[in-house]
Amino acid sequence: SAGLDLAGIFLFAILTLMTLIAILVFVEEVVYIYRKIPSSKRSILIWINAAAPVIATTSCIGMWIPRSTMFTDFTAAVFFAIVIHKFLLMMVKECGGQKLFLRRFEKGRFKISTGPCCCCCLCLPRVRITRRTLLWLKLGTFQLAFFRPVLMFLSIVLWTNGNYKPYNLSPDGAAIWINCFVGILTIIALWPVGIMFRQVRTILNCKKIIPKFALYQFILILSQLQAAIINILAMQRIIPCVPPLSSSARGAYMIQQLLIVEMFLITLISRVVYRRRYDDLEPPEGTPEEGDDNKQTP
Repeated sequence: SAGLDLAGIFLFAILTLMTLIAILVFVEEVVYIYRKIPSSKRSILIWINAAAPVIATTSCIGMWIPRSTMFTDFTAAVFFAIVIHKFLLMMVKECGGQKLFLRRFEKGRFKISTGPCCCCCLCLPRVRITRRTLLWLKLGTFQLAFFRPVLMFLSIVLWTNGNYKPYNLSPDGAAIWINCFVGILTIIALWPVGIMFRQVRTILNCKKIIPKFALYQFILILSQLQAAIINILAMQRIIPCVPPLSSSARGAYMIQQLLIVEMFLITLISRVVYRRRYDDLEPPEGTPEEGDDNKQTP
């Protein structure tokens, strides 16, 4: 950022201002959650609402300090891995918690032929909803939240030793193998969220679960898929190098600047979606809700 012209300084200032506004909106949202939301839901909602501001912040740091890009990207990826797990837990919590969820769907079955793993395998049998199958779904998302930091640590250790180069995707380098492994773990983690969403989207329609799921999907696509596409274009030199920036550096700048704008907008939309007053679910078979989990004060 040392050789910026006037237009560049203006662009960086606008993007930094967007990041600061996103952080302030999130802080105000946290205050609201602590004042109005039952304690059993606070942690989950704060994690989910923090996804967009955290990605905007890491992108802003990476934009101002280009050498930190690898660390900021890793931090954002690890944070979102935890958010994927928290989103699954939120859907169960919105149904009244695990006990009421199992009671509500005791005669139901999970449809496992859903994306991103098995959307084409329509012949797969439906699985009974039990405590064990619910545990497997939770483990499916938890494994990414656990292994992503481990792989991040391994990558940094290899990078300090000169064995890990983020833009070297040759079979001899460590980056291609670590990235492929992370990709497989991510797909496995997204599958349980898709299965759970198909199960609860009708009953949680009053809680606006569809807009919440759409926001979660947008963050996923923009922070993972968009970044991967731009990186590939940069590595193939389709994004030309403009001295002093190489193709990879220009690609990284594009990703960071796009993410700041996109996450700023998602932060504002999330504030609207998560702060609406929702109707409470009817307890199954006249059972009282446990701990008033579903009551939200406007």
